[in-house]
Amino acid sequence: MTEYREADFSRLKTVSIARRPNKVDPSLLGHPPGRDKSFAAFWRSLPDILAAQDLRYVADQIARAAGRRAVVVLLGGHVIKVGLGPLLRELVRRGVITHLAMNGSAAIHDFELAAFGGTSEDVARGLADGSFGMVEETGREMNAAVAEGARAGRGMGEALTEYLKGRASLAAPEVSVLLAAAAAGVPVTVHATVGADITHQHPTADGAALGATSHRDLKRLAAALPALHDGGVVLNLGSAVVMPEVFLKALTVARNLNGGKPTGFTACDCDMQRHYRPRVNVVERPTLAGGRGIQLTGHHEILIPLLCWAVLEQLDARERPPAD
Repeated sequence: MTEYREADFSRLKTVSIARRPNKVDPSLLGHPPGRDKSFAAFWRSLPDILAAQDLRYVADQIARAAGRRAVVVLLGGHVIKVGLGPLLRELVRRGVITHLAMNGSAAIHDFELAAFGGTSEDVARGLADGSFGMVEETGREMNAAVAEGARAGRGMGEALTEYLKGRASLAAPEVSVLLAAAAAGVPVTVHATVGADITHQHPTADGAALGATSHRDLKRLAAALPALHDGGVVLNLGSAVVMPEVFLKALTVARNLNGGKPTGFTACDCDMQRHYRPRVNVVERPTLAGGRGIQLTGHHEILIPLLCWAVLEQLDARERPPAD
């Protein structure tokens, strides 16, 4: 017969709750709305725990960096596609974002919205008959801009912004991040992965021009990163692979050329899922020498507006005259 033994709970040593350190106390809890229904009141009502605490920290760091240190945004295409360009435009206009680095799909969505007033096709439907990604105007115009940019010694971001600025008519310039950056004098770099964007399969695609302009933009991003040192912020918004990989290479170039700087910055990944490359290439490895890395996880169209509104509220509060 099997012998079963039981632990003697009567011999356990307990401790007083007065001696136990607690992670949660009433000061950290959220609270329901009161008479004040403003965004600032909503923001203050969030619990100061876990993701809400992290969200507050990132917003605080961005607001503190504004006008003082670099705020570099790494941008994936879905962020533009789900309607967040106008929020990024406002951060550019207010002098918060100092550099915009995006993958090819982000540039395409922004370009199409500005030039033609619409973007985002039905991929499954188009793939069935081979029409996916075969739109004429987007490929023709963006490839022409890139080819001219290569001849003029521009990066891809500069080439696309200059083309849009000179286009005879624009359907929706007021929503374009590219145009907002150009108006504010904020550098834009576009980091193409050849074969990954619909413009690359167009008859006018020029591989040499794509490579030349995108490689120049790698150099420009690397030159922008030292300004992150001691208080800057890098935000990876919705890029799972391309921008985390590009950022890592640009960062090692920057540190190689600048005595190990930048360090001491905040690195935040915002995405709807947690992926390996953003975690290790943006959040973890770059902050080992100093700084803090944070992952904020949630749908772009909910999470990023919260972050942007919180930053803008802090900037507004800074500019308000003191109450009598």
